[in-house]
Amino acid sequence: MNTEKIISYITNWILKYSEENNIKGFVMGISGGIDSAVTSILTAKTKKPLLCLNMPIHQDNKQFERAKKHIEFLQKKYENVSYKKVNLSKLFDEFKDVVSEQKQCNLSLANTRARLRMTTLYYYAQLNNYIVVGTGNKVEDFGIGFYTKYGDGGVDISPIADLLKSEVYLLGKKLNVINEILEAPPTDGLWDNNLTDEDQIGATYDELEWAMNNNNSNNLSERQKEVQLIYHRFNKMNKHKMIPIPVCVIPKK
Repeated sequence: MNTEKIISYITNWILKYSEENNIKGFVMGISGGIDSAVTSILTAKTKKPLLCLNMPIHQDNKQFERAKKHIEFLQKKYENVSYKKVNLSKLFDEFKDVVSEQKQCNLSLANTRARLRMTTLYYYAQLNNYIVVGTGNKVEDFGIGFYTKYGDGGVDISPIADLLKSEVYLLGKKLNVINEILEAPPTDGLWDNNLTDEDQIGATYDELEWAMNNNNSNNLSERQKEVQLIYHRFNKMNKHKMIPIPVCVIPKK
């Protein structure tokens, strides 16, 4: 993998898109994970304004501090990067109170966190004539649909969505992403008990990448068979996220 060429290509792609569409700048959420770290650096390299939002919702302090450190790293290196902390914990708690008469589902509340963040990103994007930059990778966006519909899936452009997770890490090392992020277990940060992505999925990203590329393999180990079942279960369950919204087309006749 030629990391230098890919870094240059993605940066130029972001810049070209913004210039062709008269976009003034960009806004994105910084989670403290590798995907948002790499995407934010690539976006900052365009030299156009980039507003980074840290949006804690009862966030684990380690996640918040990793995000904060990365933003500080960005601001030292790129003059076009600005930062805003928007604590959404109170808003989230008020939402829970409003729907308290309903049976509360942990997954629904986790997705609500992502959708509150999406709403916040678009608020600041419209204020500044910016666009929202997505941080999803290929495994999440097109393999298992591991994101919140109209949450972190609600974006304007997706610069790294054609990169596998392992490739994102390679770019991260080349871009000198801080070690705390490179070494942290991937997590969506939507759960009070700090579940990692592997906890939720039941497989590592390396295993999922293998499953994406080996759909018809024979002579599999028991673990490989299990991983393939996990991959296909998530792919089927989340297919609705990865295809266009069904439209009822009325026949002309």
